Amino acid sequence: MKWPDAQAVDHALREWAQAQAERHPEILRVGYIGSYARGDWGVGSDLDVLLIVAQSDLPFEQRAAAWHVEALPVPVDLMVYTLNEWLRILHNSRFAQAVQREARWVFERGKAEGSGV
Repeated sequence: MKWPDAQAVDHALREWAQAQAERHPEILRVGYIGSYARGDWGVGSDLDVLLIVAQSDLPFEQRAAAWHVEALPVPVDLMVYTLNEWLRILHNSRFAQAVQREARWVFERGKAEGSGV
């Protein structure tokens, strides 16, 4: 069975992020964590995508459904955080340690792509 490699998935996410950012100025950052970021992906691995938006009126649990990720070559676990939520997470959670260790940022509004957290 063939499965997209990390380079193909990264490229597809970069294209998706750029297209979404052009349509949605509220997008601040797009990145990924998990097996594709760590390099231990395999057949069946999903892509754990972080989407940081300026703000949202939707509850966290409903936000991912508003984004169309079907064009990406692997299944996606999309986590959509507002900027305020994201800043709180970065200062108060073990999740933040994992993000800082492994996140690969593919889009960042107003800064060079690929910069860290």
